[in-house]
Amino acid sequence: MSTLAPERHDAEASGGDAAASIATNAVPPLSLRLQFVRAVLVLVCALSLSLVLQLVVLSRLQHSASQERAFSAFRSKLAQGTAPVGPADETGVQLAFGAGVAYLEIPSIELKEVVLEGTTPGVLFAGAGHRRDTPLPGQVGTSVLMGRRAAFGGPFGDLSSLKKGDPIKVTTGQGEFAFTVIGTRLDGDPVPAALPANGARLTLITAAGTPFIPNGVQYVDADLSGAATGGPARAISEAALPASERPMGTDSGTIWALAMWLQALVLLSIAAVWSWYRWSRPATWIALLPPLTLVGLAAAGELARLLPNLL
Repeated sequence: MSTLAPERHDAEASGGDAAASIATNAVPPLSLRLQFVRAVLVLVCALSLSLVLQLVVLSRLQHSASQERAFSAFRSKLAQGTAPVGPADETGVQLAFGAGVAYLEIPSIELKEVVLEGTTPGVLFAGAGHRRDTPLPGQVGTSVLMGRRAAFGGPFGDLSSLKKGDPIKVTTGQGEFAFTVIGTRLDGDPVPAALPANGARLTLITAAGTPFIPNGVQYVDADLSGAATGGPARAISEAALPASERPMGTDSGTIWALAMWLQALVLLSIAAVWSWYRWSRPATWIALLPPLTLVGLAAAGELARLLPNLL
């Protein structure tokens, strides 16, 4: 007994020294300043990665799903004879933004796209858009269609490869119209000769330059092969067209939604930093990564409206 007692005492002393060493070497709590910096870094990383994921990957899926719905709805209206032929529907109500107005086919670049009414960034999320101050394709005058270069499916990404003589077909509520490309141009290049009195022209517009880094505007002009048709007067003039619907326009109308999502993202970033040091790291990943991703994507979607509509 006298031999074991000193050994037990030595073991207890050794255990106490180890506990004291662990306590001495424990990581000190972060200062408020460092916690704030970490929260900001989490916020920036979450928003940046969400925006890249939204523009490069998810936006293509969103565009594809939107086009499927638009094609089904527009085909049904064509079959029923109720497809729009002007700025209003068959009941006389002005067309809503995003309503299908035409079906565009360009065989040389394998493009098949439902054209929607309006050219705001939000409308061009779902497909090519018809500028509201111009007639519909096939009607007398110059019809203008705008589409994105790279994001949200990039339906007009290959416009610059079109050549003189390439065919374009557009189907509207007034029938099928065949156009022939007469040339491509950039900002500052000479515009085509004026149309004859009863002629019809189609102008396609997208961003020029590297995908996601536009450096101007690309135009493709095509003239109608055959007789143009008449149509109702436009509901809006060129002078009254909002800036958000012009080439490279942005939309700040829903910036309040972006502010709300950013507030939620800030709170989640603070919670992530707190739980990382006060809770446990595995639990932080499991509990906070899904809401950070979802809120980040929602904020990125609203942020995309502030980017140029032809991006």
